[in-house]
Amino acid sequence: MTANLEVRDGVGTILLDRPPMNALDVATQDRLRELAEEATRRDDVRAVVLYGGEKVFAAGADIKEMQAMDHTAMVVRSKALQDSFTAVARIPKPVVAAVTGYALGGGCELALCADFRIAGDNAKLGQPEILLGLIPGAGGTQRLARLIGPSRAKDLIFTGRHVRAEEALTIGLVDRVVPAAEVYEQAHAWAAKLAKGPALALRAAKESIDAGLETDIDTGLTIERNWFAGLFATEDRERGMRSFVEEGPGKAKFL
Repeated sequence: MTANLEVRDGVGTILLDRPPMNALDVATQDRLRELAEEATRRDDVRAVVLYGGEKVFAAGADIKEMQAMDHTAMVVRSKALQDSFTAVARIPKPVVAAVTGYALGGGCELALCADFRIAGDNAKLGQPEILLGLIPGAGGTQRLARLIGPSRAKDLIFTGRHVRAEEALTIGLVDRVVPAAEVYEQAHAWAAKLAKGPALALRAAKESIDAGLETDIDTGLTIERNWFAGLFATEDRERGMRSFVEEGPGKAKFL
């Protein structure tokens, strides 16, 4: 297997396992889609961590494999590539990327699919596809611009330069920088905390934010309103409000 799903304390870790650099070949891309769909289905997975191991997150696509593809082959493959990453982005549960070492090209694009990114102080991120005469093809031109703004995204994509952890934090590409040895531990702790929360409300929040960013404000407000009202039909809402009234804020325990 090029990747697998390990579950502990309500957190499913999607672990890339293609030494030495976790190059994202076709088999790994397809496996990511399978694991994202599994994490979405499983009730015992309430939050997800994306992790490449202690040394590297993912150093990008398998260039040798890609070099052998012609235009016709890539027309077919590019949709499957994007679909794999979109499956990760659309996991309806909190997702955190635990980034160590290189997260370049497809590796950076995979990290962009998470809701939150914790990077080690040894991390280097970037979209170097321009150096191959290409552009990002797994969502980088879209998700990166939405995350850090079009001007900063163009800087990284036009130059192909690598961004060290502290600069990535400054521009909003990652959300926290920690010692490299603590990346997975802190990512898992963040996910485990959210795994104890109200699953349907977390799903509603994620889908409202993500869908709202892709449309106009009025449509976004409609999405929010429908989810907000719908949550009044859930046991989690009853449990949360009852706990607030009887015990005070922040003490509800959700199933």
